Order: sequence, then structure tokens, then C-alpha cells
Amino acid sequence: MAQNIYDNPDFFAAYSQLPRQTDGLDGAPEWRTIRTLLPELTGKRVADLGCGFGWASRWFRDQGAASVLGLDLSRNMIERAKDSTKDAGIDYRISDLETFELPETAFDLVYSALTFHYVRDFERVIRIIHAALVPGGNLVFTIEHPIFMAAPHPHWTLDENGRKTWPISGYSIEGERRTNWFVNGVMKNHRTMATTINTLIGAGFELRRMAEFAPAPEQIVEIPELAEELERPMMLLVSARRR
Repeated sequence: MAQNIYDNPDFFAAYSQLPRQTDGLDGAPEWRTIRTLLPELTGKRVADLGCGFGWASRWFRDQGAASVLGLDLSRNMIERAKDSTKDAGIDYRISDLETFELPETAFDLVYSALTFHYVRDFERVIRIIHAALVPGGNLVFTIEHPIFMAAPHPHWTLDENGRKTWPISGYSIEGERRTNWFVNGVMKNHRTMATTINTLIGAGFELRRMAEFAPAPEQIVEIPELAEELERPMMLLVSARRR
């Protein structure tokens, strides 16, 4: 079973105050880029893996998706998603991506935001997703960028000129990483970008587009602390299609 940090009361209380949770998709700076990776949604059957509070699940339905299956390991997340949703076309379920299954050829789009870096067996997840998609179906996901995850915490130091530098530690050494984020010992799983992409290709996906999130100038004007994201990529965004 994956580490269920989101049901830790202290973690969940702090996490719930993040802008991407209080403001929804508008509070996620990368959302405008994610939207460019998504296919036309009218009539599509969608699986939202790591659905959290259900912001994206509800948006997919607003864009015309026929149905959405939202899965998350956290009972707190699923309960909040259900409380915030009045739509019979969305089915929220508690599910562990380390052991989950999906019906074959049942979805046109599988989407996942900032979830796969918690999973140990990424290859298994991708094989299940490939089988669950119809031929030509799409997978769109975001993860912490492998460069970002390989940087020790705190992520930056100051050089002799007072500029921030972002040291990388053991990038080629894949596996478990522990970090302190709201609480101590949050576990994530580091994979190089090559492993991430080659796993997709090996499972039968073709890449459509990738993006390494960086904020636009107008976003930095609105939220000055986003300027830090220009120093190194924090998120990797991937769009792929089942062959």
C-alpha cells in the first residue's frame, strides 16, 4: 500500500490551505498549460487518478465529458470531493494506485495530476492505463520534475553573489526519496526523465507533447514568488496516446 500521507490530520489541514485547494484549478499555475495538452472532451469517458478534491473531475464534466471515475487513496480527499459534487456522472472511489485495476478499453482519457511520483511501480500503473484506454485514447499527467525531486531540501542555496542555486543530488539514483512537507517523512519515488518516457514507450504509448512548467511573465506579476520556478523545472507535464 502507498503511503497515505493525505489522511494525516496535520498534513491534510495544511494541504487544504494551498491555493490550488482553496481556489481550485485557477489556483494551480500550471493549469493553463495542462489545458493545451488535453483532447476534446465532449462525450469522453475519463478516469481521474489521484482526483483529490475533484476539481478536475468536475471540470471535465463541465467540458462535456460523458462520465468521470475519480480515484484517490485518501478517504479525506474522496469525502471532500463527494461533498463538493452534485453530479451523478462522476463516481468517486477510494483506490490505491499500487494495487488498483481498471476495466479494459473503458476510457477515452486517463488524467493524473501530481500523483505518479508517489507510486513505486510506475510501470505497472502505465500498463494498466494502456489497457484501460481505447485505441487512440489519451493519457495526460503531471509529476514533480525529476530534476526537482533530485534536489535536496531545502532546494536552494545562495552562491557568492547572493544568487539562488539549485544543487542536484543523486539524479541517476532512482528510488525512494523522503522529504519534509507540512510533516516529516513524506515519501516519493524518484525516476529519471528517461525512465519515465521509456516506460510510456515500452507500454505502447506514443508521445504527443511534453512541457516543463515555467510561469508566464503575467503570472509572476500576479504572484511574485513564482519567479523561483524559472530557476529549475518543478513539474513535468506529459501528453501521450495509446497506439
